[in-house]
Amino acid sequence: MLKSAVGIIARYARRFSLGSNAVPNVDIEEGQFKYVLIKIKDRGNSGVSEKTIVRGYKDCKWHSDIYERCSAHCQAMGLETEVLGGGKIEHDPSTKKIKVFGESTGYGKADHEETKKILLTKYPDYTIEVTE
Repeated sequence: MLKSAVGIIARYARRFSLGSNAVPNVDIEEGQFKYVLIKIKDRGNSGVSEKTIVRGYKDCKWHSDIYERCSAHCQAMGLETEVLGGGKIEHDPSTKKIKVFGESTGYGKADHEETKKILLTKYPDYTIEVTE
């Protein structure tokens, strides 16, 4: 069933050239979790477009689990992906605060300042702290 749904999404994405614009800049949860910074590329009819996105999920034990989930979704839409690094995020919606810190053993440290800029596109009224 899931494989069928992914195939349908991929066909429509290519047909209507949704590309990287159909992928949200940020998809994170509440609480503390690992995150990855990912570059996605769309080699569509109008040339190559790319953007960097942030993904973080509490149910993913490893940074690679997050990347694999996102990569599969993007590839089904005809997009290429490249992991740029990882770290951890603490997200507290009640105080409108996010903390970005740490690194991924497998992927290395993400550019936390770049991560902060991307997070601000979804959370402009938040205080976002970057630490080592």
